[in-house]
Amino acid sequence: MKKHEYKSYDGLGLAELVHKNEVKPNELLEMAISEIETQNPQLNAVIHTMYEQARAASEKATGLFAGVPMLLKDIGQEVKGEPKTLGSRALGKYRAKTDSEYVKRLKKCGFLFLGQTNVPEFGLMAITEPVVYGPARNPWDRSHTPGGSSGGSAAAVASGMVPIAGANDGGGSIRIPAAYSSLFGLKPTRGRTPVGPQFGRFWQGAAVEHAVTRTVRDAAAVLDILKGEEKGAAFSTPMYEGSYLEKLQHPLEKKLRIAFTTKSPIGTEVHPECVEAVKKTLKYLEALGHTIEEVEAPVDGKKIATSYLSLYFGEVSATVSMLDEVLGRKATLNDVEPATWLLALIGKSMSAQEFVLSLREWDIGAYAMENFHDTYDFYVTPTTAFPPARIGDHKLKPLESIALQVTGKLGSATLLKKMGIVEQLVQESLKRVPFTQLANLTGQPAMSVPVHLTRDGMPVGVQFMAARGNEELLLQMARLVEESELWVGTESFIKSTTGSF
Repeated sequence: MKKHEYKSYDGLGLAELVHKNEVKPNELLEMAISEIETQNPQLNAVIHTMYEQARAASEKATGLFAGVPMLLKDIGQEVKGEPKTLGSRALGKYRAKTDSEYVKRLKKCGFLFLGQTNVPEFGLMAITEPVVYGPARNPWDRSHTPGGSSGGSAAAVASGMVPIAGANDGGGSIRIPAAYSSLFGLKPTRGRTPVGPQFGRFWQGAAVEHAVTRTVRDAAAVLDILKGEEKGAAFSTPMYEGSYLEKLQHPLEKKLRIAFTTKSPIGTEVHPECVEAVKKTLKYLEALGHTIEEVEAPVDGKKIATSYLSLYFGEVSATVSMLDEVLGRKATLNDVEPATWLLALIGKSMSAQEFVLSLREWDIGAYAMENFHDTYDFYVTPTTAFPPARIGDHKLKPLESIALQVTGKLGSATLLKKMGIVEQLVQESLKRVPFTQLANLTGQPAMSVPVHLTRDGMPVGVQFMAARGNEELLLQMARLVEESELWVGTESFIKSTTGSF
């Protein structure tokens, strides 16, 4: 295989070349390293490299993905002895004490880990612009974000550095970057993939591990590797006895009932291009004989959003408090980004009662959605309410920053509440991405498929949700879309940009 052909293959394609002895793992490795070294100065997708470790591993790689280069997300996918910063300067000197279960399972199937990808601090934003590393940039237009929190992974895959990169999703962190970067992004059912040993419940069960990929079959193959019981995990889902990859060989067996909405669940604006993406997708599916019905989810969107943000505040506060042990002193405003400190203050002011009530709202939503899927096979929405934002659009305004400095010294969120900054933060943080959190709180599987480019040439995705445990149905639908003229993958983009960085 010639060097310029590397980016035209997905992960399974590269693995097949290795198994046929048409290319050696170390040769693939050097091609991937070359792509990273060439493109990363412009995209800032990779923040730590592990080239020598990968070179050593390439000599004995075995398994389905033997010799295939991969990048890991700098959250939840730890490699023993390597940095674990979570995008924060406070953890700049910390090193992982053990491999995560995610890494152990993927390592056994032959992946070669080349490094770690850029994330927003503690994975808290739908953009990837950490102060400590700087912003990751979208290969489709480097003035725009690739999304978050798996933004570095999305930028790396979309640009062709690697065919697969690690990702996780606690509120849309796989699906949002996939939509912004024209990739396939699947969030599995809660409990389907491992989250330990650092966590038994990752974000109280809202967050799950998987990857961002260019092809549906790569996502299915990775899910086959990751699925299975995990000792000590707080959640599990009924075992899928078959192979997700093999299931892709079988077409959908029946005509489906598909519910959809293009209205924001929190009553905010939805960009016309995001609406158009949904409508043209459904028009295609209706022409195939599937039943399409405009129906909103049987949940209170604003209550779901509020309960999600209660989790958000509480988790950030707990994370910041745990920095004391790493730092050897009490964490201060200067150790983390202003927005992180703000969120931690709000979380600290929450009561245990508020937190428990928010978790109960998740369960109400879960039962409602399972009943909903007794009637409808899929629930379809835009993945995001807007196309990718420009880098820097989400920075705190000067007045908010000043207020934060004051409250940081006072150690209270009271002033923030009086100034209305909390309400503003809620509105600003979700108005661009109001559709993805529902599946995290209910535990359902959901995916973003790349089906649209805006008039400005930026990617937009469409989200499909299914009943818990129904990843195989989502993957079959994704394969159907992938084989249609709807699919707007990265193949033509990668071809057009080869040699341009």
